[in-house]
Amino acid sequence: MKTTILSILVVIFVFTIPNSYGHTTVNVEPYEIEVGWDIEPPVVGIRNNFVFEVSEPGETEGVKKGVVNAFNNLEVKAKFGGVTKTLDINSDPRPGHYFSPVIPTRTGTFTIEINGDIEGTEVDIEVPIEDVESTAVLDFPPTSGSSDQDVTALKSALSSLQQDISSLKSQVGETDISSENFSVKRAYNFGVFGLSLGAAGIILAVIALVKRK
Repeated sequence: MKTTILSILVVIFVFTIPNSYGHTTVNVEPYEIEVGWDIEPPVVGIRNNFVFEVSEPGETEGVKKGVVNAFNNLEVKAKFGGVTKTLDINSDPRPGHYFSPVIPTRTGTFTIEINGDIEGTEVDIEVPIEDVESTAVLDFPPTSGSSDQDVTALKSALSSLQQDISSLKSQVGETDISSENFSVKRAYNFGVFGLSLGAAGIILAVIALVKRK
């Protein structure tokens, strides 16, 4: 019995969850016009669609029906800052649903402007939709963390190299080179040469890092 009651409550809960999409609905009596993105959140550089749903009251109270050919006399524009583009509207197989493909190239706020009429009802609306975000919302693993770790490692290597050079100079300075002057100098030269190779390797690593980013 408890299992049956729980199942009924779950079904009721599922069917009463409000629409979580970031779409905006505007009432233009007797029509409802819903505008938004097909894929949310919208991400810069990734193909998406502006989507529209136009509905009107159905024969049964509380039930809506899609409006067919709603955009026959409507002009739709997408606006970003001072830039405007007239959209080509395509019909979805579902009555009352429409879409226009787009690849957003900038992050920020987009606005949809709709002007004209639907079966004689004048429409003049401007609808803000969800902001386009950077690819950071989808990036994995995060590129910034990796970059910070690389820079920290390079700084540590440079610091270690400087300490090695200072230590080597100090040892040579304290050595009595009166009897073995040539061999000590040669050892010093080889040491400096080896450290120079290490420095060159670090420089190459920095160049590779910059190119990768």
